[in-house]
Amino acid sequence: MASSSGNDDDLTIPRAAINKMIKETLPSVRVANDARELVVNCCTEFIHLISSEANEICNKSEKKTISPEHVIQALESLGFGSYISEVKEVLQECKTVALKRRKASSRLENLGIPEEELLRQQQELFAQVSE
Repeated sequence: MASSSGNDDDLTIPRAAINKMIKETLPSVRVANDARELVVNCCTEFIHLISSEANEICNKSEKKTISPEHVIQALESLGFGSYISEVKEVLQECKTVALKRRKASSRLENLGIPEEELLRQQQELFAQVSE
C-alpha cells in the first residue's frame, strides 16, 4: 500500500490474525505467502477507507466520536450496502457481550451487602491472616 506518510506501515492487521481467519474460512486450501500479504493489505486498505468515510460523516453531523451508525452510513455511501445486515448482526452480538460483561462486573453490587460491610469483612480477613 503506497502512502505519503511513513506511519501507515505500522497500521496493519497482524498477519497472524489474517492467517487464522484464512485457515478457519478455507481449512483445506493452501494460500501462498504473497497472497496472504495481499489479503493483509486489502483488509488494511478497506479499514482505512471505511474509517475515513465514517470520520467524514461524523464530522458533517458535528459529532466528535464515530458511532456504529456512521460506519453503517460509510458502508452505504461507498457501495458496500450488501454488508450492512451482517454488520448490524455483529453489532448486536457485541452489544450483548458488553451487556453480559457489565452484568458480571456488577455482581458485587448485586450481593445486597453494603460496601462498608464488605470493607469491614475484608479488613477482618486481613487481620486474621496477619495474626
